[in-house]
Amino acid sequence: MRFVARQCQPKSNRQPHLAVKISTRDLPFFREPAVILNDQLKQMYIDGEIEPIDTTSWFPKIMRKDYSVGMNLTGSLDDPDQNFFENFFCGALANIDGYCNPSVEKLMIAQSMEANQDRRKTLVWEIERLLAEDVARPMIFYAPAANCWSPKLKGLTIPINGIYNSWRMEDAWLDR
Repeated sequence: MRFVARQCQPKSNRQPHLAVKISTRDLPFFREPAVILNDQLKQMYIDGEIEPIDTTSWFPKIMRKDYSVGMNLTGSLDDPDQNFFENFFCGALANIDGYCNPSVEKLMIAQSMEANQDRRKTLVWEIERLLAEDVARPMIFYAPAANCWSPKLKGLTIPINGIYNSWRMEDAWLDR
């Protein structure tokens, strides 16, 4: 009897990857977060291909829901009302995902009417947690921002809840 040795190929431990296109506007401050998203997806066995879209075509494409993964930036004021009601309220125009959860909607209204800042903050964090659990629109990152101004600028009041609110200049002046 004769034995023949066969060379065996080791089985690959590599999981099959899902291929997706990551559509985003063709501007650096949109493409760069798409690269971050693509890197995060690779860790979950998802191979993304970034598809830059001209800005003039972006919003029609989004409204048609002509995308697999859409990387978009959502600009908002420093108060959660604008973000919640514009992006996550049932039927809102900017709610492009079509997310609708009546119980979360009730919390949005409650936090909007809450005068006590500590209770309001608790409600906002509860809403954020529910939106994350519902995968309503996953956040990749929150962009940091800051303000700088000359010491010669007087009378400017910076609000406690952010850098974008209250930029009214009626009471501001330059001290030369």
